[in-house]
Amino acid sequence: MNDVIDRQTPVTVRPVSASLDETVRRFADRPGMAFLGRRTTYGELGRQVDLAARGFQQRGVRKGVKVGLCLPNTPYFVICYYAVLKAGGTVVNFNPLYVERELAHQIKDSGTTIMVTLDVQLIYPKIAAMLDSTPLEKVVVCSMADILPTMQGFLFQVLKRADVAAVPEDLRHIRFERLIANDGQLKPVEIDPLTDIAVLQYTGGTTGLPKGAILTHANLSANAEQVSRWVPSVQPGQERMLCVLPLFHVFAMTGAMNSGIQGGAELILLPRFELDQVVKYIVRKRPTLFPGVPTIYTAIIGAAEKGGSDLSSIRCCISGGAPLPVETRARFEQLTGCLLVEGYGLSEASPVVCCNPFQAVKAGSVGVPLPGTTVEVRSPQDPSRVLPPGEKGEICVRGPQVMAGYWQKQAETEQVFVDGALRTGDIGYVDEDGYIFLVDRIKDVIISGGYNIYPRVIEEALYQHPAVAEAVVIAVPDPYRGQAPKAFVRLRDGQRTTPDELKEFLSGYVSKIELPKLIEIRDVLPKTMVGKLSKKELVAEEEAKAAELGGSLDKAS
Repeated sequence: MNDVIDRQTPVTVRPVSASLDETVRRFADRPGMAFLGRRTTYGELGRQVDLAARGFQQRGVRKGVKVGLCLPNTPYFVICYYAVLKAGGTVVNFNPLYVERELAHQIKDSGTTIMVTLDVQLIYPKIAAMLDSTPLEKVVVCSMADILPTMQGFLFQVLKRADVAAVPEDLRHIRFERLIANDGQLKPVEIDPLTDIAVLQYTGGTTGLPKGAILTHANLSANAEQVSRWVPSVQPGQERMLCVLPLFHVFAMTGAMNSGIQGGAELILLPRFELDQVVKYIVRKRPTLFPGVPTIYTAIIGAAEKGGSDLSSIRCCISGGAPLPVETRARFEQLTGCLLVEGYGLSEASPVVCCNPFQAVKAGSVGVPLPGTTVEVRSPQDPSRVLPPGEKGEICVRGPQVMAGYWQKQAETEQVFVDGALRTGDIGYVDEDGYIFLVDRIKDVIISGGYNIYPRVIEEALYQHPAVAEAVVIAVPDPYRGQAPKAFVRLRDGQRTTPDELKEFLSGYVSKIELPKLIEIRDVLPKTMVGKLSKKELVAEEEAKAAELGGSLDKAS
């Protein structure tokens, strides 16, 4: 694979929709999207985006208007995302699994007045409830049956009638087919990429109420170009991008949808991750590019080990969202013949900051900065001080992809920047070759008896054990040391071991102070919607146990 990455040409910034327009001009007859058996050419996609954009303009969308997308991976997401931006509006991404309380906070905080959603019972009723209690004024309702192949759509309406939500016919509801019932002649909108907001991407819910990262057209167009340059062997108009990560998540939005469209790739859309379905799609649809998270690659390893599935079409995979265990990468490449590299980013950077070059991977590293990006390591105690190579500190980032700030949160914005560099909250270091190594999140560091313990070090050690499929380490209260590490482990199918055996194994990899106080083996570990292993549920469990124990002691006394 050619790995000559263009680092010299300045990264260009432009309206996000400009890349779609260019791709439509170049590859109008090429497949643009595939969804459960129905394909759409780029020419058709461009036309649908223009129709939807005009429909949004007719309903008041212009600069400053926030339009929410509460959709799984469907053609509607791609169409409406680009249509809102073409109309001059701002997209606000919503997780369809949010409960009403979470939806209400984000709608109120962002000032979302129009929401696009599906006519399914799992999503629509929650959105409808927002019409009377939030600034939400209108709901664009998309029909699930209409985007399925003809027979599947008919069967969906007939056999899954209970799954279809009843939608009122009133002025507050707009059917998607009515939204696009126009001539597609948009009113011209002058977009300033550097100042006009493309997306409000909410983040940081684990440390309080989520905040909206302000991502401009410049931020998102720059990051899509940076990611595209990272895989110089990609053939424009010839690739197929498997989109199983949810597009409302910033990694998939940039790394799959925006960069895929920029390169004229066919977007193979899957509404959720189901292992059997994903493997079948790889075999049948022959995707060449597949961004994902470590838990997805781990699951595919398990399927590949059983044999019988040809996964050889995939050439390049970029893993993000969580640390990629060295063993997972090696095993995935061995079984599929695909190159898998780890990258790193965060919502506030649109999101990709750095990545391993495909032909120059350093084990355990998240790679080197993308073109136009600078990474600094600063002292956590004195953020004004930049540390030399090899010293551990807070990773800070500069680049065209770095957000403008948090929406309506000036104080939080000021706190997250130091001398103009974005503070990531991650501890790491840069080696002599410029490769970045992450140690852990600042908030996840365990302080035990005055020593700093990094959960990621213990997790990486656990992954060296042949029986371990997934591992998470958190802090638990310790009466002597203040805090101590506790590990939660899921074993590979058919494998057996015990907590004591795992402790003995770990003693050869970590120091005595790092050795987990407890190891708990579980059948399932909690994950986020994107598939990342999630610590907050485990932390909440341990806090509840500690509170219950404290209450029992109080009663006993």
